[in-house]
Amino acid sequence: MIAPLKWMAIITSGIVGLYIVYIVYLFCFSFDSDRTYSMPDLIDNYKANEIRIERVTFVNNIVPPGVGVDIEFGKLSHFAIFYKKGGTKYCDWDGELKSPKTDSILQRLHWSRGDLKALKQQLDAANCISVRSGEPCQIGFKRSGMGMYFYNIFSNPIADSLKSRYNDSCNYILYSDKVVFEYDGGIIGPHCFSKEK
Repeated sequence: MIAPLKWMAIITSGIVGLYIVYIVYLFCFSFDSDRTYSMPDLIDNYKANEIRIERVTFVNNIVPPGVGVDIEFGKLSHFAIFYKKGGTKYCDWDGELKSPKTDSILQRLHWSRGDLKALKQQLDAANCISVRSGEPCQIGFKRSGMGMYFYNIFSNPIADSLKSRYNDSCNYILYSDKVVFEYDGGIIGPHCFSKEK
């Protein structure tokens, strides 16, 4: 018979092993195999698609009160509802976003597949891959390596009290009084914008 401490060691080893497999999976599949992106790409895309990017913020008008959505289309497609007071309620990870769980999320939002398709079309037109509703509305430009570039679009000019937070020259760079660029390095990637400009 195996002693309780040995069982704990076996279970812990199994959990650590699964975590390592998950990290390797994210590492292998989060890369955009076509190319890597940089801050100049982020800026150029904003200049070329400013109006289309701002149109994606319509998602804030079609989300029921008290909840938000976080959607990404691509290799790491996901669709989640979260409570604005915190916590994810429903989440679906599926390459095609075609599953009973996605249908359940659509029902809770009172959306149709047509609404989801329209949102994807808006993102495609803006040359972007994701959106998270809220203030600011966070629109994902591209994944690059382990990181991802974002546009944070505010509906009103950013309050002076928030400007230092959204202009730290690391994760955030203030572009205008309503637009902030963001870089998130992921679990093991660099955590600031590269110095290349």
